[in-house]
Amino acid sequence: MEALATLIYFLVTIGILVSFHEFGHYAAARLCGVKVLRFAVGFGKPLFTFKSKSQTEWVIAAIPLGGYVKLMDGRDSEQSITAEDQVYAFDTQPLWQRSFIVAAGPLANFLLAILLLAFIYINGVPQLPAQIKAPAVQTLADQLDMEAGDEILAWKAEGAEEFIPIVSWNDLRWRLLDAITAEEGFSLELESESGEKHIVEFKAESLPRLTPDSDPFARLGILPMPGKNQQGESTWFELKLDPIDALVYAGERVWLITKVSTRMMIGLVTGSTSLKQLSGPISIADMAGKSAQFGWQSFLSFLALLSISIGLLNLVPLPMLDGGQLLYDAWELVSGKRLSLELQGIFQKFGFIVIIALTIFAVFNDLQRFFPS
Repeated sequence: MEALATLIYFLVTIGILVSFHEFGHYAAARLCGVKVLRFAVGFGKPLFTFKSKSQTEWVIAAIPLGGYVKLMDGRDSEQSITAEDQVYAFDTQPLWQRSFIVAAGPLANFLLAILLLAFIYINGVPQLPAQIKAPAVQTLADQLDMEAGDEILAWKAEGAEEFIPIVSWNDLRWRLLDAITAEEGFSLELESESGEKHIVEFKAESLPRLTPDSDPFARLGILPMPGKNQQGESTWFELKLDPIDALVYAGERVWLITKVSTRMMIGLVTGSTSLKQLSGPISIADMAGKSAQFGWQSFLSFLALLSISIGLLNLVPLPMLDGGQLLYDAWELVSGKRLSLELQGIFQKFGFIVIIALTIFAVFNDLQRFFPS
């Protein structure tokens, strides 16, 4: 039964994220007057097909590992477009509209993440306070005389003028990751258990560098207190915001996660992030099932994080991804002419090889995690 539940949550996860991504392309195309021939969730044999009044074919296919939107396009040799319909073709639109249609898919993923997180904050979500346990000896926090029970009240980035309130440990964790991956210093306003407030400053040159095989929080010496105080009482609290504040906070959180995730993706190239961290469909299915077991807030948080990852991944300037097409558009903007279909075809083959190689590597990582030798 657990395996079946995991499969169901995996299908729900992929279905939601793919549908929203492709709907971004679809909505932008319709807004720009481009005719959409097919909206497909999944690949392979169609399981369900419906044709709307706009003559768009809506398809749910057998292999739920992606999707696509097929637009009317004069560059497609399989399409025969009449002179009257040329105005509805993707390739006849201005550059900015074509770029907007391409970018709308990833943008939809970021929007979905904001909406999911805002919904969580509106309904309330359990959080740990930003209270630290005793820093390990010789860590940076220990050298700055931080102590067990210190609560981080506010954060100030290097060069900023004002402190920003810290609402929870989760809030602090992402800000710490942002500072570490950006290699930028910061200051913390602390309140000790006795009620005394003071400020500590973390210099950029003192921060631990992100490496594939170490925990930056442990090296900083900033780790959360367990969910109980010294009297054994729970310290968990509910973070609940009104709709406007929830949307603003969710937008800030998505921006923060996007920055951190982008730097970690770049780290795959520079070597600061291990390729072993790549996850494939098995890991995604496992995380979907496990997050659902902890409640709907956990599952929606997982969906939001994965939606951000999909949005970022599709913006990578690699042929076959949205970022590759945007790279072609950038070339057209600079040179004044479009990249030839022949050259695009060569790049597509290269992109296909890279994506397949990364997919195989991710699946191999999954197998290593779940079936270690």
